[in-house]
Amino acid sequence: RQLARTTPNVKILTLCGGSPFGPQIGSLEHGAHIIVGTPGRIEDHLNSGNMRLNYVDTLVLDEADRMLDMGFQSEIDAIIDQTSSERQTLLFSATFPQKIQQIAERVMHEPIMVKVESTHDDSSIKQHFYKLDDNNERLLAVRLLLLQHQPESTVIFCTTKLDVQDVADTLTERGFSVLSLHGDLEQKDRDQALLQFANKSVSILVATDVAARGLDIEKLDAVINYHISRDFEVHIHRIGRTGRAGSKGIACSLFSSKESHKMAELEEFLGQSIEGEALPPQRVLTNKIMTPPMVTLNINLGKKQKLRPGNILGSLTGENGINGKEVGKIHIFDNSAYVAVTHKALKDAQRILDKTSWKGRSMR
Repeated sequence: RQLARTTPNVKILTLCGGSPFGPQIGSLEHGAHIIVGTPGRIEDHLNSGNMRLNYVDTLVLDEADRMLDMGFQSEIDAIIDQTSSERQTLLFSATFPQKIQQIAERVMHEPIMVKVESTHDDSSIKQHFYKLDDNNERLLAVRLLLLQHQPESTVIFCTTKLDVQDVADTLTERGFSVLSLHGDLEQKDRDQALLQFANKSVSILVATDVAARGLDIEKLDAVINYHISRDFEVHIHRIGRTGRAGSKGIACSLFSSKESHKMAELEEFLGQSIEGEALPPQRVLTNKIMTPPMVTLNINLGKKQKLRPGNILGSLTGENGINGKEVGKIHIFDNSAYVAVTHKALKDAQRILDKTSWKGRSMR
């Protein structure tokens, strides 16, 4: 929508699971120039006869590698089969495994490969590798690293949903500010977790690779690989989430003696020698846990009530309001809005918003 805002009368429609089916059918009846959706929900509408793709001239598969990893092969095939063979097809993927090569050969005609070289180097991302005696040491190692480096924003990557929940639950019990991100979450819960993390209201996000794909967080201080990824291109993609836009970042990877063969392969892939470092000393367990600098407030009004970020900022910083520096990111959705404020300004911000009305409706 942002890209198309200067082109008049462009209708853009999103079709995602977790949203009501009925309103989507109504929108489809009026037609659309651009549809952005998940493979499962698009296939549902195709099977129900709510949409036809024979006039589609451009088909985009974004995060194509993860779509295949998540088991959407049959849905993708069903969608492609209903589009014109004259279409233009674009595949976007952070990694290029054999499965992507195969789908490209099957659905594309003389495709051109465009590859963006990594902009990261050793000066922006410092990699650390820690060899553990056994798997039981991993959770302790994560705590030691968090308490030693005190990163404001950290993503911890796990290979399974069970590990994600286990790590998140354990860190929460220890007093850390943590949210989990995995495939079993409803879209609304996933969106809220990402929003709170982006707003600096939560310090740590524990995630699977699939769930974290598309994550774009400014100034991510640290990445911790709870396990080394089976796919070394994914390893590069993980650590590349920190140290962006000229900022510094650290990437910490944990491995056990049973993974020596994998580390030898990673050494060859990276073209560098990997030496296991000693973990921070046990005394750092007495360090104070990092507290997120912001708190996120949820407001009951949004775009459909014509609410804009400037309206919220103006209400908060008006006469007898809080300092503008106490206000962080503001996100507006159809029927709700989120604003981040500092802990110090929280009570005043709540008081101000609860006394504010907008177009005849009270803010809550």
